[in-house]
Amino acid sequence: MSITQASAARPGQGAGTGSRDPRKAAMSGWIGSALEYYDFALYSLAATLIFPTIFFPSENPTVGIIASLATYAVGYVSRPVGAIVLGAYGDRHGRKSVLVFAMLLMGFATFAVGLLPTYGQVGILAPILLVILRLVQGFAVAGELGGASAMIVEHSPDAKRGFFASFSLQGTQVGSILATAVLLPLAALLPADQFGTWGWRIPFLLSAFVILAGYFIRRRVQEPPAYAAQSGEAKAQQRFPLVDLLRTRPGVLVRCVLMTFTNVIGMATLIFGASYATQEGYGNGFTTSEFLWVTLVANIAAVVTIPLFGALSDRIGRRTLMAAGGLVGGLLVPGYLWAIEQGSLPLVFLCVVIVQGIFFQMWNATFATFFQEQFPMRIRVTGFAVSQNIGLMIASFFPSIFTAIAPPGSTNVPLTIGLATFGICLVSAVATLLSSDTKGTSLEDLEAQKTQPAGSGRA
Repeated sequence: MSITQASAARPGQGAGTGSRDPRKAAMSGWIGSALEYYDFALYSLAATLIFPTIFFPSENPTVGIIASLATYAVGYVSRPVGAIVLGAYGDRHGRKSVLVFAMLLMGFATFAVGLLPTYGQVGILAPILLVILRLVQGFAVAGELGGASAMIVEHSPDAKRGFFASFSLQGTQVGSILATAVLLPLAALLPADQFGTWGWRIPFLLSAFVILAGYFIRRRVQEPPAYAAQSGEAKAQQRFPLVDLLRTRPGVLVRCVLMTFTNVIGMATLIFGASYATQEGYGNGFTTSEFLWVTLVANIAAVVTIPLFGALSDRIGRRTLMAAGGLVGGLLVPGYLWAIEQGSLPLVFLCVVIVQGIFFQMWNATFATFFQEQFPMRIRVTGFAVSQNIGLMIASFFPSIFTAIAPPGSTNVPLTIGLATFGICLVSAVATLLSSDTKGTSLEDLEAQKTQPAGSGRA
């Protein structure tokens, strides 16, 4: 099913004023998310493959790797701050405004990484500048998915919100694929000295052109009619959205943070799983390049399945799909780790497609719509961005916890990590089932429900 086909019929747009354009909003969200996550994923790959020797002292390789990966983690630390600031900007000044700003900020930071001097040229200043730019990246990306999915949800017909909003999630997967597809061939084709000197900079500098294209596309998208219909005085008098969120929807915020923990499936498969497969201490004998292909195959499978599950959520409901995908995906993680233990790459490919490409995407394709529907329009971007990015910041520690409870030399690693993963997924599923389902309910009706105090936390 394509965006164009789905947008051909737009029944019952509700009481909003003006013209909704879900196709253009979804395309803007798809392209913007792809470009921003290209930048974010590009840094993640470079932090592992390139930066340890270029930006950090080379006398101790272990220290260089740890320091480089620490700069990667910094991006997650700054995301909650970006969520608060950019969420407020999107709720007070417009969805389009925050999306354009976040894209330009991300593009500037990524382009600047490509211009940085190395440690050999300026010493300690090089990693300091790298950390600053990574903080800017994390800050910028925190506003992307919240703003993009709010824009799409508010433009979409009530019966197809899940389908249209899923395209921003598909865009994040495409961005990761693009980063891998651009960086790895350069590393393979260029001599090592040329790649280390200037070749690695090319993908970062290319972000200037793709961000420019995305900027012009986003500038053409109109604000959602319902948001645009608010008076300027009402927006100006609105309290700081974070205060409003904490005062009126604390229960919803906590549940959305817990639901975000379903990302533990990806942490167990693509992060801890890669370490379990490639580190000598675990003894499973896979190479780094083999597991880059495993990650690539998982992302390609996700690109295919995300819009299918987005459309399915409009038919059977968000809660059912999210809870089932998280629980079954978590239950199958031990099988995936067992496949690694068997040393069979074809079996690992099959398992990663089933676990990460299918069952996790049942949750991933749906959560953006579901989270947006949990919050009233006045705090929708803030509610989504804060809950998602706090959840992701906490979830980013899961691989370290897994390594602590199942270090190299441990026995029964698949079962140990599998039980921990399933337990976390169970918590997320309970939080999902305690939330109100929203399939088919108009945004106007949802808005009316949310103007009342959330006494039970279920509104």
